[in-house]
Amino acid sequence: MPGYSEFYFNVDHGYLEGLVRGFKAGILTSADYVNLAQCETLEDLKLHLQTTDYGNFLANETGPLTISTIDDKLKTKLLAEFHYFRNHAFEPLATFLNFITYSYMIDNIILLITGTLHQRPIAELVPKCHPLGSFEQMEAVSIASNPTELFNAILVDTPLAAFFQDCLSENDLDEMNIEIMRNKLYKSYLEAFYKFCEKEGGTTAEIMRPILEFEADRRAFIITINSFGTELSKDDREKLYPTCGKLYPEGLHLLANADDYEQVKCVADYYAEYKAVFEGVGTGTGEKTLEDAFFEHEVKLNVLAFNNQFHFGVFYAYVKLKEQECRNIVWIAECISQRHRTKINNYIPIF
Repeated sequence: MPGYSEFYFNVDHGYLEGLVRGFKAGILTSADYVNLAQCETLEDLKLHLQTTDYGNFLANETGPLTISTIDDKLKTKLLAEFHYFRNHAFEPLATFLNFITYSYMIDNIILLITGTLHQRPIAELVPKCHPLGSFEQMEAVSIASNPTELFNAILVDTPLAAFFQDCLSENDLDEMNIEIMRNKLYKSYLEAFYKFCEKEGGTTAEIMRPILEFEADRRAFIITINSFGTELSKDDREKLYPTCGKLYPEGLHLLANADDYEQVKCVADYYAEYKAVFEGVGTGTGEKTLEDAFFEHEVKLNVLAFNNQFHFGVFYAYVKLKEQECRNIVWIAECISQRHRTKINNYIPIF
């Protein structure tokens, strides 16, 4: 009930909000990252992680530690926490949490289709999928040869069916069409999620609005930069942009007509927060990439979500911050195992 959420919020959602704020207190701090970066081996890394909220999450690993094992265990821990939230959630929080999983489902479907295109066995591909986006019909994705077949045979019974209407075509699934399908799915997903949050109103809409606007705009920038030098026409490019961001409509039109990176940067200059993101990017070795600059900005927005109470944004922010934490730990572990210590500090601290 917009406007009265503070009065009723704790009846259904108070316990879970308290829990997610407690979990947030266990997110690694800058001091933890400094200690992790000083580890000499993956065993040292494991010992240090035991002193944090991760505890003995690697205790059952008897053989030599590998990066993929650490990555899998980090995801498994996040999955267990997320499932606890989801299993105890009442509506509309349950639907909100479902929305969080849809982006991982889209990534999993695209991963499976791309892998199948390259003749990779499905048994090899499924373990690479993100556990937050797994669904029953996932392994059957490999049988489809075009988007319409994919929809009719498999996705019609999944939550992604609603986002698939713009993707239906008889075109064969080659790399270009797969990428177009990914972007159309994301566009429909972000617009539906944005609409859902606006419908909820109150603090949830207030907090989620800038987060989802940024996500939509980030996709528009990346689609534009990745389309340079491809066969994608400017009109087709514009159709892939999510329309729920700050760039809509003028910024998106300018991006659609951009011909190189400098012109994209000029579009960003019209928007103070994106101007700052692009200004922090360098092309030299050891300098920040655009992807890292976007991740940093995303972390800032998600940290801000915890400054307000009585809203669902904290659940989204927690999942995204933990995901960034997993990337940081895996990055540090990669640098340790490859003895590539010069770049070990290129992680993105959260607190």
